[in-house]
Amino acid sequence: MHSSSADSVFHAIADPNRRHLMDLLADGEKSVQELAQDFDITVAAVSQHLAVLLDSRLVARRASGRQRLYRLNAAPLRIVDEWTSQHRRFWQSRLGRLRTYLDKGR
Repeated sequence: MHSSSADSVFHAIADPNRRHLMDLLADGEKSVQELAQDFDITVAAVSQHLAVLLDSRLVARRASGRQRLYRLNAAPLRIVDEWTSQHRRFWQSRLGRLRTYLDKGR
C-alpha cells in the first residue's frame, strides 16, 4: 500500500465515529439507516463518514434494490498493524532494558 493509501486509512480511523461504524460493520452488512440508529448524529453525517471509509477502501458498498448496503473491508488495516508493530518492537526493547536495569538494582 503506498503512502497516499496509508494516509487515507490513518485519516479514516482517526475519527471515533468512523471507528464505531467499522465495529458495527464487523457484524455484517448494514444500510445507512441501520447504522445511523447507533449514533446521535444525522443520517447525512453517517453517510459522510461512510464516504471517507469508502474512499480509504475500509468499507465496500453494494446495491440491494433501492438500498445501499455497507460491509467492512479490513484488508487496508494491515498497514496500521505493520506501522504499530514497528513501534511495538521499539517499546518492548525499551521496556526490556528497563526491566534489566531495575533487576540489577535489587
